[in-house]
Amino acid sequence: MDKKDLVTRIARWALLLEEFDYEIVHRSGQRMQHVDALSRYPVAIITSDTLTARLKRAQQEDEYTQSLRSMIGSNSDSDFFDKNEILYKYVDGRELIVVPRDMQTEIIKLAHEKGHFSAAKTEGVVKQEFFIPNLSKQEQNVIVNCVPCILTNKKSGKKDGFLNPIPKEDVPLSTYHVDFIGPLPSTNKKYQHILTIVDAFTKFTWLYPVKSTSAEDALDKLKAQQKTFGNPKRIITDRGSAFTSQAFGDYCTNENIQHFQITTGVPRGNGQVERIHRTLIPVLTKLSIADSTKWFKFVDPLQRILNSTFNRSTKWSPFELLIGVTMRNKEDLHLRDLLMEEMMEELQEQRDELRQDAKKNI
Repeated sequence: MDKKDLVTRIARWALLLEEFDYEIVHRSGQRMQHVDALSRYPVAIITSDTLTARLKRAQQEDEYTQSLRSMIGSNSDSDFFDKNEILYKYVDGRELIVVPRDMQTEIIKLAHEKGHFSAAKTEGVVKQEFFIPNLSKQEQNVIVNCVPCILTNKKSGKKDGFLNPIPKEDVPLSTYHVDFIGPLPSTNKKYQHILTIVDAFTKFTWLYPVKSTSAEDALDKLKAQQKTFGNPKRIITDRGSAFTSQAFGDYCTNENIQHFQITTGVPRGNGQVERIHRTLIPVLTKLSIADSTKWFKFVDPLQRILNSTFNRSTKWSPFELLIGVTMRNKEDLHLRDLLMEEMMEELQEQRDELRQDAKKNI
């Protein structure tokens, strides 16, 4: 099967299962009835002894519940009754616990968080065990403020436009990803940031300590790099003030460099440099833990190790792809171990993100 033929959901499952050795065996629908039955089984809240005891105590302290309890003896038609010192109400032949006001939001949250259901299904789950007046209005307030639902639910209304991939050439030094990292603790030379430049093809990385995120600092380092490597065909940046400035635009125009700015709110558009930053920050923090202002002295060794280390996507080190030979480098096992540790954590995070994406589409 070609990549272009893959359904998105199947592609995500394929990525998730890559790390396992497995054999796919077809099983007919008639032999899968036990699985189908589980998906149709009603979901209910498990009323634990602890929750029941709390409801009992809360009922005794709640004026609303006490007023309902007082109606039991005076009104023979009342649907409310006491059972084991807990107030219940008959609703459609079921005995539902009357939830005191102080616990109504908690009960609705418990029902909703069983699977972050829709309003209708959350209401159905609550009504299997509990009676809450004005339930529909209260559950809407709970669901609207549910953080996981806010983060994962698809946006309604006008859809975003298509994102077009930025063209890149399969040769070194053609496309640069550029961004700042910081602010970091100020050094004795007043450095507070690092300008990171990543060659899109080889993944070769340049790290330049700078005093600010101004266009002047960015251009100063690009001009210094130009003396050795010349100009790239294109530069990809975010929409920071340094890169949207007139000075930066004029430089790119004069040097015949295409300048692409990624969409606001979509940092993965400049993902190559973002990944480097996610690795660098914790490593620099660990190395300079004794004196946070000394991070500057570790930048050059980290750059050498980054560029001489095997890259999973290219299957070569950046230095080998750019220069054609293996870098001769004094081995620093501590630095290399720290970098490899952070790279493995980054890989794990990427795998977790893929799994979360897969869960949304199941």
